Amino acid sequence: MTDDFKPPIKSRTTKELLAIAGAPKKWNPLAYKLAIDELYTRKVNFKLIDQAKYVENRKENLKALKISRESYSIFDFIFNLGETLIEIIFAWDLEKEGYLRKAEQQKKFRILLFFLVAFILLLLL
Repeated sequence: MTDDFKPPIKSRTTKELLAIAGAPKKWNPLAYKLAIDELYTRKVNFKLIDQAKYVENRKENLKALKISRESYSIFDFIFNLGETLIEIIFAWDLEKEGYLRKAEQQKKFRILLFFLVAFILLLLL
């Protein structure tokens, strides 16, 4: 295998190699394999590699948890009313993207918005 990466994998520090080994999904598979091979060549303890994978997994889980708890606030409606309304009306994949609380709020806002528009139309007729 050739090391065509810049900087080359072999010239990187052990800390950088552990970061690559800890996040195989974020890196090119060849870079990941070269990093693992280089760590074995440098005789880095297996526990450090496992720890790097564990830390990266925790970071991903915390990021997913943060996204799932993100919600609309009153400030979204005050400062970004147009963007927020467009997102509430037209965004269909919030739940797929992991925004669970926003998706639940979106359902409630859509129902409220429907009844508000219906009420206004009844008043005008």
